[in-house]
Amino acid sequence: LDIIRSPLSGVDGETKVERTSYYPQEPERLDSTTLGKIMVFLRHNALTMMTVSGVIFGIVLGLILKSSRNGGWTEREIMYINYIGELFLRMLKSLILPLIMASLISAIGSLDFSLSKKIGSRSVIYYMLTTISAVILGIILVVSIQPGTKQNREQTNDRAPRNVTTVDTLMDLIRNMFPPNLVEACIAQHQTKIEMGINSTFGDKYTWKIIPSTESGTNILGLVVFSTILGIALGKMEDRGKPLLNFFETLSTAMMIITNWVVWLSPVGVLFLVASKIVEMESLGDVIQQLGMYFLTVILGLCIHGFLVLPLIYFLFTRKNPFVYVSNMAQAMATAFGTSSSSATLPVAIACLEERNGIDPRVTRFVMPIGATINMDGTALYEAVAAIFIAQVRHYTLSFGQLAAISITATAASIGAAGIPQAGLVTMVMVLDTVGLPSGDISLILAIDWLLDRCRTTVNVVGDSLGAGIVNHLSRNELAALPHHTSQSQNGAGGGGAGAGDNHTSSI
Repeated sequence: LDIIRSPLSGVDGETKVERTSYYPQEPERLDSTTLGKIMVFLRHNALTMMTVSGVIFGIVLGLILKSSRNGGWTEREIMYINYIGELFLRMLKSLILPLIMASLISAIGSLDFSLSKKIGSRSVIYYMLTTISAVILGIILVVSIQPGTKQNREQTNDRAPRNVTTVDTLMDLIRNMFPPNLVEACIAQHQTKIEMGINSTFGDKYTWKIIPSTESGTNILGLVVFSTILGIALGKMEDRGKPLLNFFETLSTAMMIITNWVVWLSPVGVLFLVASKIVEMESLGDVIQQLGMYFLTVILGLCIHGFLVLPLIYFLFTRKNPFVYVSNMAQAMATAFGTSSSSATLPVAIACLEERNGIDPRVTRFVMPIGATINMDGTALYEAVAAIFIAQVRHYTLSFGQLAAISITATAASIGAAGIPQAGLVTMVMVLDTVGLPSGDISLILAIDWLLDRCRTTVNVVGDSLGAGIVNHLSRNELAALPHHTSQSQNGAGGGGAGAGDNHTSSI
């Protein structure tokens, strides 16, 4: 029967669910004693609590190791500390490519084409709404707080800027959507470089020599576009496309099982990732003293957007408690903070959505890969704040038109920021170029960027997850009318999750 599989599912058809707990379990099996309830809570939240504890203990371990030596730690010693975390991150990243492609193809191929268009359009509208709101919020905060007015530019060291133009960055973004070689797209993406030519003007980069090249790293955007088109094609082929669609459904199921194995390593992996970064950084006190107001402005913006604006949007659409929903994503949020990569967090986020929040797999595996690629609310907010902060440091007054240009460019740049660590610094050059600020001034914010990168990645994951919940709610009637073959076959992949086979919702 496709009746309720999780107390989180709310209403299924005409059946009202008594929510005795916000954690996936069967109500009739609950122990009525207080001790029993505590044991149930611990059993269903053990991994989440261990992952959050890993972040906390990582900070503590890093501070202890850092204070144990006056002379600091060598690069090799830091590599040793980071080694276990690096292995965990490599495992997660190895799942990204097969998971994204298999999930998108199987999810889109199993949906009616008209429903695919509805889900896709709802997702894109949500992404644009939240990204624009994040940029506007960031601009309001940085203009109001003025964090750059007391910053002493002499306190920072300039680094050589990357030679890039706004036009080239935007054109590369579109080029990467259509990779000429899918095998190459798995390991590299196109990047236009420029250098001074014999007849070039030093101050005008648009006269420099153009050098097409490739940069190491998966072209996620191109693979997402291809997977989306292939999924639509398989859906239109109906029975003829079933064999290939079944292959991708099975691959998606297998990847989620492997994900459930890997995530049990997250507490240890996150611990060492955070500890090594604490040991590696220079004096935190000096950094906070130099960039304290900038840091607080970005953090304030991320907190307001991630834990007030986004939950409010979720509540307005679904009329459900957003904080319960977000709390069920705690493991994904801790992983995002530890890995600083929304793409690496994708497998964990999908598992949390399906197993903890009861979101239909056909929605999560359609919406989340796209969200991890193009929905970067935290990055958009950060880039808007950083650009105006740098202008304030240089005592450069921005007009309303320039503020509008920053908002538009920051929105576009956040879409171009792949879900990899510190990709925002690359697209930041484009935002600075829009208002005529030197790209070398990125060095003003590098000292604190590693920490802000983790915070904005966490907000990115929260935004993607809430978006999946909203789309799932808006699409519940259409999904209920479709056959549940794909949903059931994938739900059976609960793998390592507690009672995984019973924790999903086939129809919402």
